[in-house]
Amino acid sequence: MKYNEISHFSHPQHTLTFDYTETPFKCDGCKEVGIGSHYRCSFCDFDLHTHCAIPSLSIHHPFYPKCSFQFFSRPPGDTPRYCNACEKDITGFVYHCKSCGFDLHPCCAKLPMVLDDGETNLYLYRKVRAPCHKCGRKGRSWSYRSSCKKYNLHVACVREMLVENWQELYFGYGKGIKKLENRIPSLKNTLQTPHKRRKGKVKKCCEMAGLALQFVISAVLGDPTSLIAGVIGTLMS
Repeated sequence: MKYNEISHFSHPQHTLTFDYTETPFKCDGCKEVGIGSHYRCSFCDFDLHTHCAIPSLSIHHPFYPKCSFQFFSRPPGDTPRYCNACEKDITGFVYHCKSCGFDLHPCCAKLPMVLDDGETNLYLYRKVRAPCHKCGRKGRSWSYRSSCKKYNLHVACVREMLVENWQELYFGYGKGIKKLENRIPSLKNTLQTPHKRRKGKVKKCCEMAGLALQFVISAVLGDPTSLIAGVIGTLMS
């Protein structure tokens, strides 16, 4: 087996090869969308996020210091489960805490605590009292907030944007979108926070919010790198 290949229990018939794509794909492990670095079987059109391809048997998360999350290939139990990070349903691979009942998508569990978008750092919080730039609401899911405290984005809102705009990947039968008919919306026309600044500063604020969104999307999709953030930028209308 080559250095860039792995064997995986969910796809025993073939090895998976490390790959990179700028076309969104649906992970066959967690059933969520991904982009960028991942593992793939080209014979079967089978894809896994890197976090799903090489999971940890158990993890601890700073937001839940008393919890021990175990990796499961399917949601435990018979009742529907949702991710405590993004509030989206769990339908595949999951990290689950038996004692507390909390669940995390693999990519949500591995979200970086700090993102550097080139202009300012974005810090991951379990709860933020400031309103989200997308929905205008406080609290809700995990959030990324800038060090200057001007920009706040719910992880749940980012997930909803992806579901709304990439429905054929989430709900359709196609594995990849060769031509994106529905592109990712920017935040320029969706900022809920009122501005009391001059027009030039409003434009700069919107641009920085859009840049922040690019990095948060790349993290949620499983590849929080500057390269992928740039790719996301090209997909934003």
